[in-house]
Amino acid sequence: MTSDHAAIRGRGAAQNPPNRFESLSYARDQDRTDPEDPAPETQFFKDPSRSLITFNDSPDVGFEASVNPYRGCEHGCIYCYARPTHEYLGFSAGLDFETKILVKEDAPELLRRELSSPRWKPQVLAISGVTDPYQPVERRLKLTRRCLEVLAEFRNPVVIITKNHLVTRDLDLLGELARTQAAAVYLSVTTLDGDLARTMEPRTSHPSRRLAAIEALSRAGVPTGVLVAPVIPGLTDTELPSIINAAAKAGARSAGYVLLRLPHAVAPLFEAWLAKHRPERRDKVLNRIRAIRGGRLNDPRFGSRMKGEGIFAEQIADLFPLACRKAGIGSEGPGLSTAAFRRPAPAQPSLFE
Repeated sequence: MTSDHAAIRGRGAAQNPPNRFESLSYARDQDRTDPEDPAPETQFFKDPSRSLITFNDSPDVGFEASVNPYRGCEHGCIYCYARPTHEYLGFSAGLDFETKILVKEDAPELLRRELSSPRWKPQVLAISGVTDPYQPVERRLKLTRRCLEVLAEFRNPVVIITKNHLVTRDLDLLGELARTQAAAVYLSVTTLDGDLARTMEPRTSHPSRRLAAIEALSRAGVPTGVLVAPVIPGLTDTELPSIINAAAKAGARSAGYVLLRLPHAVAPLFEAWLAKHRPERRDKVLNRIRAIRGGRLNDPRFGSRMKGEGIFAEQIADLFPLACRKAGIGSEGPGLSTAAFRRPAPAQPSLFE
């Protein structure tokens, strides 16, 4: 496969592949080849969802409940497994995913209502299970921060996964939660190569900034780990030990990894990205992916989709604990507790209302 689409500055995808649920689709102008053309502007839409906490029963995911203040992600990571979720909204998994962001403006209020319900069973909430809660617009809207304020009020435990240094803005709330064993943060680091990161995950924080976030969080007493995700066979897999070592030196207490997943439209998007940005590695990477995915570019089966199968997957699986031991950190995250959970008393109505 070759790519006829010019790279777009500041964007991971260079095209909008057809939505698998729609009969009509649109494409960007094929004559648009000037790399200095401005990237398409990000648009924000109100998400009308009337609930916030979602549940999953996947044996591959380390949490059952999650909160996603945003749908779509401006970080633009070309490999993002969540891209196909945009197709359920009538959009494309390509440029649409990183330029058409749905915003749950009522997220903090919805979260407060759901935690206040007697039906809520206190448990760890993940922020976020699909898109990054600290993507660029969070700096302005502060929805993730306001959700953390609610969680701190209820003392409900939370684990955060992000690629953005912006998480350090909320050290005060995370530190408050950590004092009751109710907070942990994982910085996702794919590569330490800044040039590779700039094209592969264009609007994320530079890898050095993510390591700086680990250091700041750890210094503030917040249990912090590194998630090497995704590990891309033939491209970033050899970096696994160096990423874990760098994170440990920054203060990470634990580490995890996930092998690359390419569901639905993500596979052709990633192929096109390889052809444009790493053509000399394209065949090697794709062949390695097929080797760990039973001859395909994606294997959705539970039990294998996160870690893969075959000799290359086994090599990575053996390398990971060795790298952790050498770095002096574990592969198990901190134990979070619901013991301090509380439901604040409802505010008394004013006589003057």
